[in-house]
Amino acid sequence: MLRVGIDAGCGGMQGPLFRDGSFELIPIPDDRMLDSRTYGNTIGRNGRPLSEFFPTRRQQLMVHQPMHVDPEFETFTYGDPTPPKRGLRQLDKGDLLIFYAGLQGSDFISGPALYIIGYFEVQVAGLATSFSPTQISQDFAQNFHVRHRALFEQQKEQLVLVKGGEGSRLLNKAHLFSETVTAKDKPPLKKITASMRRIFGEFGGRHSFQRSPTRWVELEFVERAASFVRSLS
Repeated sequence: MLRVGIDAGCGGMQGPLFRDGSFELIPIPDDRMLDSRTYGNTIGRNGRPLSEFFPTRRQQLMVHQPMHVDPEFETFTYGDPTPPKRGLRQLDKGDLLIFYAGLQGSDFISGPALYIIGYFEVQVAGLATSFSPTQISQDFAQNFHVRHRALFEQQKEQLVLVKGGEGSRLLNKAHLFSETVTAKDKPPLKKITASMRRIFGEFGGRHSFQRSPTRWVELEFVERAASFVRSLS
């Protein structure tokens, strides 16, 4: 399980959730300013430029801000060169990589929470250096870290790439995964709900699901969790 998309700590807001349960997965900013895709020239699933979902005072600024589109759900790739994601190279064909994101009500009142928003049926995963140039070109060309050649050359020794196969999808509806817990003199925490723990397990008692490292579902819960995720619309 992996958190993705814009949030308060990376982008300055939560993604938009709509009254009917649909949502927009808004990518984090591309701070390197490499990509031609911006919040202004990218139209979301509801027909609006993604820049329109930012607070009014920021919309004009974000029109020209490039995006770091990763994961991408056109050819189903994900890449990351950072140590916390290194374990993703252990994924095998047939495994699930489940994505969740921070969302907040856009056309209705609903506070920030975490939602399952999509998944990959893993086809292949590994360090970029474990793939041939032909396979990189065929399977990962649309990934952010690959499509920018200079960046790829800089990161390839550490870059983990994951390719989703048939059955991978960005969901139509977001599915609530967290509840907000507050304690005196401490910031609010988003924790996995009790009902979701019955499906996904206890994660070793680490119920806080803020922006965090990859979370691995315990073996005894894998079949139940996979069945649940594949049933989502």
